[in-house]
Amino acid sequence: MGQLLDFNVHGKKALVTGAARGIGKSCALALAEAGADIALGLRDVEQDNGVAEEIRRLNRDVIPLQMDVSDTRQIFEAVEEAIEAFGQIDILVNNAGIAPSNLIEDFREEDFDLTVAVNLKGTYFTSQAVGKNMIANQSGKIINLSSQAGFIALPSESVYCMTKAGIRHLTKCFAVEWAKYNINVNAVAPTFIETPGTEPWLNDPEFKSNVLSKIQLGRIGIPQEVSSAVVFLASPAASMITGETILIDGGWTAV
Repeated sequence: MGQLLDFNVHGKKALVTGAARGIGKSCALALAEAGADIALGLRDVEQDNGVAEEIRRLNRDVIPLQMDVSDTRQIFEAVEEAIEAFGQIDILVNNAGIAPSNLIEDFREEDFDLTVAVNLKGTYFTSQAVGKNMIANQSGKIINLSSQAGFIALPSESVYCMTKAGIRHLTKCFAVEWAKYNINVNAVAPTFIETPGTEPWLNDPEFKSNVLSKIQLGRIGIPQEVSSAVVFLASPAASMITGETILIDGGWTAV
């Protein structure tokens, strides 16, 4: 064996949820560039923002799936469709997430329930559905999207912070329970990244200035800096890493 393990995922089959934009889109494209065929989990299968065509141009197979992860029926049907098309799922990226903000005293129950349903319940049951296939194959890589918000408190983001902290611990639980099946379960935890979802916040000069004052590297991240870590965790190079959450926060939580 050489000293450098393989960083590509040639021939692997990956499912990425929330794949139409932002970090999810970047993960889908990065995994395709690294050699994987991609199943796109989409809240609206008719609106993939051109991701499927971009993947086809990379000469990879792609399947758009109707997959609102707040609906367990859609989760199970989408996973079954992906397995029927690809034969198996080797890599799962649980990216789908939402972040309605409000002060604790004003937070609405319907927003609470939907955030938990998408971020935590969706991650759990998508992992369960895909995990059954991985268990049968005695192999797999699951990468969850946590957040620096799972490590710190952000004003007006109490429920989002709670769910992302939950994903951190859920990652450990899945990693411990499924290690015997050769399934690696890890997470990444980004800071504010330039995406359509963060654009309204980062367009506020005062808000952006406050964020930059806390990011030690002094800049906002880009989606590729998250998707590159996801590809690493999905690759053979990360075969001895499980139960870990990698912060991609420019040093925010280091102080």
